[in-house]
Amino acid sequence: MQRLALAVLLTGALTTTDAAANAQAGDAPSQSTHAPVLAIHGGAGIARGDLDEAGLAEARAALEAALRAGHAKLEAGAPAMDAVKAAVTVLEDAPSFNAGRGAVFTHDGRNELDAAVMDGASGQAGAVAGVSRVRNPILLADAVMTSSPHVMLVGEGAESFARVQGIDLVDPSYFRTERRWQQLQRALDAERRDTPQASVLSGDARPYFGTVGAVALDTDGRLAAGTSTGGMTNKRYGRVGDAPIIGAGTWADAQCAVSGTGWGEYYIRAAAAHEICARVRLRGDDIRVAADAVIDTEIPAAGGDGGAIALDANGRVAFPFNTPGMFRGWIGADGVPHVAVFDDDEIPLPDGR
Repeated sequence: MQRLALAVLLTGALTTTDAAANAQAGDAPSQSTHAPVLAIHGGAGIARGDLDEAGLAEARAALEAALRAGHAKLEAGAPAMDAVKAAVTVLEDAPSFNAGRGAVFTHDGRNELDAAVMDGASGQAGAVAGVSRVRNPILLADAVMTSSPHVMLVGEGAESFARVQGIDLVDPSYFRTERRWQQLQRALDAERRDTPQASVLSGDARPYFGTVGAVALDTDGRLAAGTSTGGMTNKRYGRVGDAPIIGAGTWADAQCAVSGTGWGEYYIRAAAAHEICARVRLRGDDIRVAADAVIDTEIPAAGGDGGAIALDANGRVAFPFNTPGMFRGWIGADGVPHVAVFDDDEIPLPDGR
């Protein structure tokens, strides 16, 4: 009995020692094996001739600035969500894109903005819709996720919450740009003449186009996604598209993160962002195969179009779109931004680890 008791004590001591060693090894921050990656989009639907060279250069510069802002967060060891917010905030502040400062106008001459975020590690999400005074809706969506028990807030209630959270509110005139105002006038004129709006609008002002978004993978292997939009030119009746709908235009889990851009009604019906990640998680599909299947096959088969950015836990990026162009870009651990606009623009893609 004494020998048995001694053996039990020795075994317990060895087990405790091994567990402590394993815990110390697992706690060491230097053991991270994930190379950080950030991918962004500035909306699908752009075609050659929609913008002059100066406009294209301005948009490309904003994409690069967004990538650098997000990369700075990742390089400092911040979580993926911080990189997503940093990148999308830059895009919201750039009038080149249909989000934040560059949001399109509604039928009533207002700007109604939507945004969403989702953290893949925790499964938490936040969204806002129909806000007209929030400078950066992506930050308010994050506050909904982190500082409220809710997932989505809308309109005046969302703006009241923004005030409580100390998030910047601006006069609605902040969002008024002459370019967007003239786009609305053309849309209204087409409506009066019973002419399709798409025939008088271009780029991200076309119906159902225009969104910005980001997906990120941090050094701890966490994924996150965020999307922000001004919606569609000449929209009515408080219309909300896919961008703030978790699973439709925005989704992140432990294996995949997606931000969409396109005809929102079709993305909502297809639960497009979630569908891409479900194919990765449940079927083991490669991220590019999954993204292409949804964006290039399922959405068009139903009658819609658009694009998306998708990122998996290994750092592989997908940029599917079925329009002439999509503002897009990515940046990896080396800090070199890669951006593209049209479908024939060459852009190297990270293949992950």
